[in-house]
Amino acid sequence: MTMRRLVRYLCAVALFAVTASVAQAHPHVWIVAKSQLVYAPDGTITGVRHAWTFDDMFSTYALQGIETKTKGVYTRDELKPLAQTNVESLKDYAFFTFAKTGAAGGQKKEKFNDPVDYYLEYKDAALTLHFTLPFKTPVKTPALALEVFDPSYFIDFKLDEKDPVVLVGAPANCKLTFQRPSDGSTQAQTMNEQTFLNGDNSNYGAMFANKITVDCP
Repeated sequence: MTMRRLVRYLCAVALFAVTASVAQAHPHVWIVAKSQLVYAPDGTITGVRHAWTFDDMFSTYALQGIETKTKGVYTRDELKPLAQTNVESLKDYAFFTFAKTGAAGGQKKEKFNDPVDYYLEYKDAALTLHFTLPFKTPVKTPALALEVFDPSYFIDFKLDEKDPVVLVGAPANCKLTFQRPSDGSTQAQTMNEQTFLNGDNSNYGAMFANKITVDCP
């Protein structure tokens, strides 16, 4: 089962607890995100390392049917099949991670290889998916712009309050900035499912992207 199908099934379950109008509202899943930009010794950016913590409801549903040696305790090995399913499905959604290099007005979109070093961690009643996205070609650039969001706004991404973005191995002159989005859930709740799949609103989530920029003059 892919991540998106898993999420959609979860929404169907929610129908028993809420009215139809609320169940159709976006977002359906909430993720608290931490990100690291990983640099090689020569100053090239090799990839992005994510840690995404899912909300309690999603975490509880995702764990159903997983056998464990100790009740309530989930090891990395026990969660490995679920982690693999999640990262494989991310490719269909461009990993919800969008990168551009170069100065404004002449930016180039960068692509990622499949995730590596992935695993799931269960702590404090929540699942956290850890994975690294390597760039298809490591890039050496004075300017990098990175956005993390779901275009359909099915999933709401929020940067962690503490150390949300970190540069790993970056040159000393690199400067990191990030911008948190405004809360779009109130407006989104007035729009039904079909609204997000058709027309201009199919990229609604871009208005609430977490924006990360790195300048290395």
